[in-house]
Amino acid sequence: MGSSPAAQRYREELQHWLREETGYSAIQGTRPHTLAFGLGDSPIGLAAWIAEKMRAWSDCGGDIESVFSLDEILANVSLYWFTGAIGSSFWPYYARQHAAQWPIPEGATVDVPMGYAEFPAEILHPPRELAERTFTDIRRWSALPRGGHFAAMEQPELLAQEIRAFYRPLRGTA
Repeated sequence: MGSSPAAQRYREELQHWLREETGYSAIQGTRPHTLAFGLGDSPIGLAAWIAEKMRAWSDCGGDIESVFSLDEILANVSLYWFTGAIGSSFWPYYARQHAAQWPIPEGATVDVPMGYAEFPAEILHPPRELAERTFTDIRRWSALPRGGHFAAMEQPELLAQEIRAFYRPLRGTA
């Protein structure tokens, strides 16, 4: 992975993440139906499951209401509750857990223009040197001042500005 300070920080983040934060991924990837029935039968359980992720993975410093209003939290939970979609949201975890290989095969590259927006409270912060092994045409790599995993909800204007800045130079190219 490399021995740069950024690579070392990433290794430490990844070790912490794997040790402390992947329980949700393991259960969603191995027993999705059991979890879906439990959460689909309990609006309080569903709200706790979703709100915990929103608090842990956002740039809120532990105070979820500093980033999301109660209406936003309840709207998010309601989308899953009223549509019964919590089970189907687990499918990518199950598929990844049971796939023969990662979606990008070992040694393959992605050769289209790519941009990366790093939000300070995102789950992991991969170093550019690692990304460059797979993504051969990185056009923009930005460290943003605030936001987390749910950047589109937390910092919609900041994210929109970043997306526009990435695409602006690509206009008119084939």
